[in-house]
Amino acid sequence: MLPLHVQPADELPIYRQIVRQVVDAIAGGRLRPGEKLPSHRELAEQVVVAPLTVKKAYDELERGGYIATARGRGTFVRPKPRAIGAEEKRERLRLAARRLLTAAWLSGTPYDKVLELLDKEEARLEAERKQSASKEA
Repeated sequence: MLPLHVQPADELPIYRQIVRQVVDAIAGGRLRPGEKLPSHRELAEQVVVAPLTVKKAYDELERGGYIATARGRGTFVRPKPRAIGAEEKRERLRLAARRLLTAAWLSGTPYDKVLELLDKEEARLEAERKQSASKEA
């Protein structure tokens, strides 16, 4: 089972914490296409939240094209994320960049250090993907 951890005191709502961790697990290869996710109730028990909180997270993940629910069978990681247009991709990245740069500015982190951090995180993500792929082989 995918280990998820929520922080009730975090400024990010719990359902968004779940969404972020599932998306990160998909991007890092810890969740593979076709892999079954826990039911709302199972995940709610695992992270000690209300099942409706998990449902809200799963609904958002489904709208984002990351997962699909097959009635009576369960919820699965989609083989490919839903195709989105180039303009929507750019807008999503722009918003993420804005959040990152705002956080960097508020913490006093210079732009060159943000770039270094991005390079390191890209390497870590690639290493996660490779490690997950080698476990599968």
